Amino acid sequence: MEDGFARITREADLPAEFPRAVLDEADWVAEAPRVSGEDLTELPFVTIDPPGAMDLDQAVHLERLGGGYRVWYAIADVGAFVRPGGAVDAEARVRGETVYLPAGKVPLHPTVLSEGAASLLPGATRPAAVWRIDLDADGRTLGADVRRALVRSRERLDYAYVQAAVETGTADGTLGLLAEIGPLRLELERERGGVTLPTPEQEVAPADGGYRLEYRVPLPAEAWNAQISLLTGMAAATMMLDAEIGLLRVLPPPQPDDLAKVRRVAAALGVAWADDATYGEVVHGLDAKSPQQAAFLHESRVLLRGSGYVAFDGAPPPLADHAAVGAPYAHVTAPLRRLADRYATEVCLAVAAGEPVPEDVARALPELPPLMAAAGRRGSAVERACVDLVEAFLLRDSIGEAFEAAVIDVSADGRGGQVQLVEPAVIARCDGALPLGENVTVRLVQADPATREVRFALA
Repeated sequence: MEDGFARITREADLPAEFPRAVLDEADWVAEAPRVSGEDLTELPFVTIDPPGAMDLDQAVHLERLGGGYRVWYAIADVGAFVRPGGAVDAEARVRGETVYLPAGKVPLHPTVLSEGAASLLPGATRPAAVWRIDLDADGRTLGADVRRALVRSRERLDYAYVQAAVETGTADGTLGLLAEIGPLRLELERERGGVTLPTPEQEVAPADGGYRLEYRVPLPAEAWNAQISLLTGMAAATMMLDAEIGLLRVLPPPQPDDLAKVRRVAAALGVAWADDATYGEVVHGLDAKSPQQAAFLHESRVLLRGSGYVAFDGAPPPLADHAAVGAPYAHVTAPLRRLADRYATEVCLAVAAGEPVPEDVARALPELPPLMAAAGRRGSAVERACVDLVEAFLLRDSIGEAFEAAVIDVSADGRGGQVQLVEPAVIARCDGALPLGENVTVRLVQADPATREVRFALA
């Protein structure tokens, strides 16, 4: 397995380690960040991340404000450390984003920054870009601002802790308000026609010194936390569009042919879709444990393909919306792990302060969409290859055995498709005349860790 992960890393041409000049510069800037802005260390921020995470981009503090709410969202100020044109900046352009593997990760920045001096670790005073967003009683945005400041996170929490606190009635302060604001924002997302797919995530997880595959269903607390990030990204996009300069994350609306096809799939699988209902309204409340609904969710992903970045300096771009968000949107909340976020944040900081966007930032904006597209393709390919490897490795001694599965995709020629096994958590090619959305028994005919191929046949 370890050899297989190493081969995937080589195939994707992922950098094995940072050049000496990058590490030297990172060590230096970690000790001497460009600190500016006001002191907000009195605000009791907390971070909410997966267990064990050290690259903490975001910290949140929520307050009641009259009949509504105030959201404080502190984002790691990578710009306080990384000098444009320096060695760390140049290497970050090569990498684009952090790539996660089951056996570790290939970080965007040296860990002295991403897991140390720039990370919003609890108890440490850190420079941050702090968003202040006021909401009404329904969770709608009333106003937004962003500024540089010093912050100090109080606790590093994980999703399970937050969920348990809410369910046991012990959540107060920020956690209690997150359970109010999150559902309000989800309801507004549905009103906008936005989409959050209720699908389990196929993940590789450590197990007994090795690895296992599992379908992980995100907790409600994860969706609430994600809504705070989306809220901030929407505020950033609005700010940049008003200033006529920036970097957006966009997704075109579905093509009519694709929409018609997915409607036909819904009808065939018995998924209700009223004529006046949006795709987001349809998927809300679907149960991915149902074979028919799981198949529909898989088939309908075609409606969410084609996202990318667009830079502009002057008139807003023809396509400024993100169809899955249902509004203009920008990536600004993960600068430790994603290159684009640092630049978009610098634009917003300048706009909010009434200052010109720095020339080096404005010059870099047109270069970012192709850099991020390449990084995104590479990261997705690595993730898929790792899952394929674990699937093949776990099943390598089970050739000829039968498994229960749900049919989630059927090829156009009707000779095969994809099935989702109940156990282990495998999604793979299957030959035969498959009934979409039905439970079937399949037989394993190939599981080769060397080629990372798994194939079944209808039993």
